[in-house]
Amino acid sequence: MAEFSEKRVHQQIRNFERAMDGFEADQPFSRYLTTFFKLNRQMGSSDRKAVSRLCYNYFRLGTAAPQLSQQRRLVVAEFLCEQESPLVAVLEPAYADKLHLSIRDKITFLESEGFFKLEDLFPFTEHISEKVNLTAFLESQCIQPYLYIRVKRGKTNFVRAILDGSQIPYTTIGEQTIALNNGTSLQRFDALDGIIEVQDLSSQRTLAYMEPGENESWWDTCAASGGKSLLLMDACPTVNLLVSDIRMSILRNLDERFDRAGIKHYRKKILDLTKDTFSILGSERFDGVLLDAPCSGSGTWGRTPEMIRHFRADKIGEFNALQKNIASNVVGHVKVGKPLIYITCSIFKAENEDVVNYIVDNFGFEIARMDYLEGYTEKADSMFVARLIKT
Repeated sequence: MAEFSEKRVHQQIRNFERAMDGFEADQPFSRYLTTFFKLNRQMGSSDRKAVSRLCYNYFRLGTAAPQLSQQRRLVVAEFLCEQESPLVAVLEPAYADKLHLSIRDKITFLESEGFFKLEDLFPFTEHISEKVNLTAFLESQCIQPYLYIRVKRGKTNFVRAILDGSQIPYTTIGEQTIALNNGTSLQRFDALDGIIEVQDLSSQRTLAYMEPGENESWWDTCAASGGKSLLLMDACPTVNLLVSDIRMSILRNLDERFDRAGIKHYRKKILDLTKDTFSILGSERFDGVLLDAPCSGSGTWGRTPEMIRHFRADKIGEFNALQKNIASNVVGHVKVGKPLIYITCSIFKAENEDVVNYIVDNFGFEIARMDYLEGYTEKADSMFVARLIKT
């Protein structure tokens, strides 16, 4: 490799080390990187891309190979996550001819070296549901997920024409879903405003569990950014929708998203669902209730791998208690014979099957469908969704 390339590699390592040294895990790493780059304007676009790639690949290593130095762990991370890597070629030439191998073969090779264990990529395996394919999930942690967008009904060909015209690579999945390389920017296309929504593939697939009917009343309890509500209203625009969240700022942001999507008729309320809701909602019952519950987000850590290092296992029990509390205050507002849709973006049993069993055992519901949406097989987030019917 040319001397210039070696110098470049070592400069990228120094930039990586500076970025990592300043991160205190009090915010998402993506937000921290934005600030870091603003403070280091001397970095060009290629330098920023290199720093971002190296940092995220390093986080993807989880707690594996703790006995190695930071630089050595970075080499291992690059080897696992990339098909081409000047850093590996410079610092570990013996690995360079194996960069093209599949992730599974790379893992087998590293395990044969004696310092690497697959389960250390995600050190919470004892909490993962048995319904999750553990090996496939762990391997997926080495892969950057796609950016998925949902297209408004009837507008897919219009969106594809814009992408084709700008030579942006993409894959069409079904009638309304498009997968793009992570980091693809679509903000410059004003014509797409209100026509597309960034929404992960698994999140989009939760619609199949809702089955809304014309003019039904639905309540999105923990609406947050409103992704599930937008999905619901696009599928059935006549739904009478109530959205709620604990923060007014969230509801204001949701107003903006609804406005861009052309959704005008809905209600909104500030609600703390850890407390009794009857003082505000009274005896109101709904034809469908969405409970997209606060959770660990463990099924999305392929996008935010820094969480693997900083998450504490005792938080799982805290989320379980919170989810049960919220569910107990929501279930009374579901009409008999109608569904409660329980959703998380977690793969932990305590946040999923255990909460569903709690609802079934205590509040008169039956399980109609209950699944893990295996995003780990499609470069997407992994989610859990259950359709429960009030008896």
